[in-house]
Amino acid sequence: MTGPSEAPSTPDAADPRAVVSVPARVWYAREVHAVARDLLGSYLTARSPEGDVTVRLTEVEAYGGADDPGSHAYRGRTSRNAVMFAEPGRLYVYRHLGLHHCVNVVTQPTGSPSAVLLRAGEVVEGEDLAWRRREQVGVVDSQRQLARGPARLAVCLGLDLRANGTDLTEPGGSVVLHRHAAPVVSAHASGPRVGVSGAGGDAQFPWRYWLTGERTVSAYRPAYRRPASVDVP
Repeated sequence: MTGPSEAPSTPDAADPRAVVSVPARVWYAREVHAVARDLLGSYLTARSPEGDVTVRLTEVEAYGGADDPGSHAYRGRTSRNAVMFAEPGRLYVYRHLGLHHCVNVVTQPTGSPSAVLLRAGEVVEGEDLAWRRREQVGVVDSQRQLARGPARLAVCLGLDLRANGTDLTEPGGSVVLHRHAAPVVSAHASGPRVGVSGAGGDAQFPWRYWLTGERTVSAYRPAYRRPASVDVP
């Protein structure tokens, strides 16, 4: 039996997502860290004419608004981050450094900008399609590496800027999040976010969450810091 915040779904019995629910908008309207932790172990499916790809999420990062110097919303609303200020339960997709796409889930009530970056996962459906997509843009050396990291995850799912603003609350939509109706509680850990420069990347913001023991979780690395200039005599 599902709670009032989630709409039931009817996947195939052999599907790893069997007995699941599709969260309604109120589920995403919660505090960003609560949603981030609950996204771990959930399944994200992206549908396309090529086929479906489903990823079980194993690593995420939470980003707030004016209280978070590491967030795109820290300095207010722009044309790029406008979706973060919109209703929860939508995708916020942006291009990082002009090279890679990153996929986020918008949380908290409308006007209270926050989002959860989907950092890594395990491909559990559509693995052949995920491999082909990855091989078109780079080298893939193992199944573990398929969706290990936000850019790789986006490629596997076939998501780019065209998916920005996609509504996750529609069971028949192009991108859908599934959660077990009675989710198994898995051990998770938290720590500083990956590659975030300045105050938002330090230990005061342990807003990266991951499932412990998962091989698909990406390795931590701090933001690149330019070396101090040295005067040459």
